[in-house]
Amino acid sequence: MSTTTRPAVSAAAVRTIAELPFVAATAYGKRSALRSRGQAGWQSVSFRELAETVGAMARGLIEAGVAPGDRVCVLAETRPEWTYAGLAVVAAGGIVVPIYPSSSTEECEWVLGNSGARMVICENAAQLAKVEHVRGRLSDLISTVVIDPAGAEATDTLAGLHEAGRSPARQDDLDRRLAAIKPADACLIIYTSGTTGPPKGCVLTHRNWLTLCTITEELSYLNGDDVVYLFLPLAHVFAQIVQFASLYSGAELVYCGGDPRKVVAEMAETQPTFVPSVPRVFEKVYTLFASACDPAWLSRAVAAGLEVRRMRATGAEVPAATLAAFDEVDALFAKVRGAFGGRLRQALSGAAPISPAVLEFFHAAGVPVLEGYGMTETTGLGTVNTLAYHRLGKVGVASPGTEVSLADDGEILMRGPHVFAGYWRDPDATADMVVDGWVHTGDLGEIDDDGFVAITGRKKDIIIITAGGKNIAPANLENELRQSRWISQAVMFGDTRPYPVALVTLDADEIGPWARQRGLSEDMVALARHPAVRELIQGVVDDVNARYSHATQVKRIAILDRDLTQEAGELTPTLKVKRGAVHRNHADMFAAMYD
Repeated sequence: MSTTTRPAVSAAAVRTIAELPFVAATAYGKRSALRSRGQAGWQSVSFRELAETVGAMARGLIEAGVAPGDRVCVLAETRPEWTYAGLAVVAAGGIVVPIYPSSSTEECEWVLGNSGARMVICENAAQLAKVEHVRGRLSDLISTVVIDPAGAEATDTLAGLHEAGRSPARQDDLDRRLAAIKPADACLIIYTSGTTGPPKGCVLTHRNWLTLCTITEELSYLNGDDVVYLFLPLAHVFAQIVQFASLYSGAELVYCGGDPRKVVAEMAETQPTFVPSVPRVFEKVYTLFASACDPAWLSRAVAAGLEVRRMRATGAEVPAATLAAFDEVDALFAKVRGAFGGRLRQALSGAAPISPAVLEFFHAAGVPVLEGYGMTETTGLGTVNTLAYHRLGKVGVASPGTEVSLADDGEILMRGPHVFAGYWRDPDATADMVVDGWVHTGDLGEIDDDGFVAITGRKKDIIIITAGGKNIAPANLENELRQSRWISQAVMFGDTRPYPVALVTLDADEIGPWARQRGLSEDMVALARHPAVRELIQGVVDDVNARYSHATQVKRIAILDRDLTQEAGELTPTLKVKRGAVHRNHADMFAAMYD
């Protein structure tokens, strides 16, 4: 398989994201742009068909009264219709405002109201019901549109907009709007799924997104013959990068069928060459394979895999003994490659930290998972690792055309054309975030002599232990605890307390079979209180503690009888832990660990 195909779309050919689907149609024509699962199996849509659909929907939106600059929300799972609707809104001169499909009614109301949305495109009756419940308090909202109309009453449909726009009557209007859009104009407003406070709308411009497209081209992250498997929510900046970069490069975008439990099975079926993901998916696959292996044997296998791949990458001859050791373990690694379809060129992990041990396992198996770093305020971009230049455990070096620096207190700062235009209707928050062009990320880090950045923690997450005045960044220890097959989440606590403690949740998929084998109840409430489970988890904590200084070690644990959830306000849609919510929801458990 070739991996050197260069994009036919160039920065000179496209001025704005609004033009991108039409320029891509000219460049790539009948090649497959999108693939999704339908009733008849996997179905493809060409770049030309994509542009025709987007054009028709854009004309339909104009006919429906969407004016340049109007905000249009999209409340739906990741699916082709999301892409059609979003590109059509932008082509009509509007601004797309994504809403996570997992959002509560109150969260939907906040985004709709704060953005001043004029229209919302909902996936189905259930999502529409969230909007209708609060519609009386949304004075700016004029119309609602639904993608799947079953059970939804008295509302327009996305198919209706498409049909209304089939007539070329509005083509002159669309052409004028496309020509009038400027690179500095707002394209999307993405609301941060912040771990503290209400979400803020990050205004991202056409220039921001095209900067990402050209950097993706320069780094060869995506090539024209790539197949990209996308299950990330399109409400997240990471998924939007992948969507636009695929259009720009001519890659085929394959959409998840909708069931998160079938992600691994679908990857095996669709054989992607590029997979963007949050760390939890890689962690689950790692646990699946690692839990079946003796730890000492697995350690030797990973070491052999890394050594052989390092030598092959440099062109060095692999010694016979090293190759023999590798051949003994490659049967396991072949299964790992098969889990991703067997053709994976690279995967990209973002949105949260991932353990170096997990990365080493996949690199040894021939599934290179690269870590990147960015935030919504920098259009998801900041530092990058590439296949040719990477370091495991580091989030990479500054991406082309960007700058990364450290403040005196170790906070990571970023500057460049990827920096957002500011927070929607919040100039004070914008001024606090961007100072002299530098985005203050809130993350603490280190930069080595070669420019590789390591994240050491969040400024607001630092734990200060009063007994010795020790500053502790909990992220690393928490990540190591989560590597255990038995642990789903681990949240440290201890600010201004005499020692650190941790709240731990059990991985139901792993602890259930373990309990069944021992004749124990699989009820999570009972398991969380059972002495045998306590002993099991304490053993994991003891092993992890042994790798840290005494002051940093977790002294006591509490086991929660359920996992952390978005519904309880404890997780963001990208599964980041909201520490404040966890501490509030379980204050009694934390307090009891200091009795």
